[in-house]
Amino acid sequence: MENPSEKLARAAKAAFEASQLIDSSTRVKALKIITDELASLKGEIEKANKLDLEAATIEVEAGRLSSSLVKRLDLFKGDKWDAMIQGVLDVSALPDPTGNVSYATELDDGLELYRVSCPIGVLLVIFEARPEVVVNIASLAIKSGNAAILKGGKESNNTTVLLAKAIRKALEKADLPLDYIQTVQTRDEVNSLLALDRYIDLVIPRGSNSLVKNIQNNTRIPVMGHADGLCHVYLDESAAAEKAVRIVLDSKMDYPAACNAAETLIVHQSLLNSLWPSVAKALLDQNIELLCDQPTLDALSTVTPAPANISTHVKPSSKESYETEHLSLTLSVVSVPSLQAAIDFINTHSSHHTESIVTESQQAASVFCRGVDSAGTFVNASTRFADGFRYGFGTEVGISTGRIHARGPVGLEGLVTYKYVMQSKAANGHIVGEFGSSDGKKKYKHQKISEARLPF
Repeated sequence: MENPSEKLARAAKAAFEASQLIDSSTRVKALKIITDELASLKGEIEKANKLDLEAATIEVEAGRLSSSLVKRLDLFKGDKWDAMIQGVLDVSALPDPTGNVSYATELDDGLELYRVSCPIGVLLVIFEARPEVVVNIASLAIKSGNAAILKGGKESNNTTVLLAKAIRKALEKADLPLDYIQTVQTRDEVNSLLALDRYIDLVIPRGSNSLVKNIQNNTRIPVMGHADGLCHVYLDESAAAEKAVRIVLDSKMDYPAACNAAETLIVHQSLLNSLWPSVAKALLDQNIELLCDQPTLDALSTVTPAPANISTHVKPSSKESYETEHLSLTLSVVSVPSLQAAIDFINTHSSHHTESIVTESQQAASVFCRGVDSAGTFVNASTRFADGFRYGFGTEVGISTGRIHARGPVGLEGLVTYKYVMQSKAANGHIVGEFGSSDGKKKYKHQKISEARLPF
């Protein structure tokens, strides 16, 4: 007897295959209907989200859940709801990422070869806390022609059930297969799905280091994602004071629980008695705890007048300080003697997510961007810009810190692969036996086709 997880995965694969001949305009239509369905269910979704928040708060008080995770759970804090809806609309307005020709060549008279973008297949996306991920992933999957199976954290179950309900209604109204987007609720289901590489083509985990590592170690399916967001800001010796304060504060304060928030500040040693105390004061004014190495600690001990909270919020760092994704109002600080030392420190301690340099030197900026081995290297800009929405991707399925296929915020282009399409226009077709190096054999032309688009 077929187990439920295999039945679900097989249905997802069948829905994917059935959808490949559906026109892209139908997928765009489905996205518009999703926003309408979400709007009609907004009141119910808000009530469900409050239930999830209340339950999660109890878990935090009992020490079974982190406070940073609860912050990600609130779907109606600030403009998160509106941003989620806008993300769907933005994705719908983006160009279709499928059917694009990236390589075209004529192998022989009338024998043409094309490399064409196409969907990956069935995505299994596993995430913690953030319920809006259900809508983000669904919109990207639908637009790019991929089917998706979504598993949110148990702490967001009430919310995700209703979000999935809205998506399912939209699929039905748009005449797309109902199993195109599916959700599962339990860890056991996920464990079963991770074994089904026959049906599932890519796993995308979004969450804690332990979640990602566990998935990577328990599946044969390719995994795309990042385990940590250990992001750095480096204050170069030429850094301008006002610019440095703005960028450091935003990188840390805009959303401390996000994976693109800065976790370590690197200070050039020439700034220890000039710029560093000003930056430290600005951070302390925001009640940010500073875990400092000895040189940055010593530099603050002579500051007069001393910040009121220096005794409670400035502490010595440890080796673990620079390996920790704080996700809170805590910032590790270290000093370095040179730009190269900063690059070496980042490449050693970073999770290869996003790093920023504050500098007035174009040469230093160039060396930093080329030398740092991370998915994002920024110059005079907050690390918080590392986001699919801000990059113009509409939204993202996650941020990849790997080097294969997709890197950084993964939007529509990260959800397509390619296939090779060949067409012979000869009356009798083409066969390989006609080609070779001996006399009388044809030679391949390998001539680039100027109009790189499929002829059908």
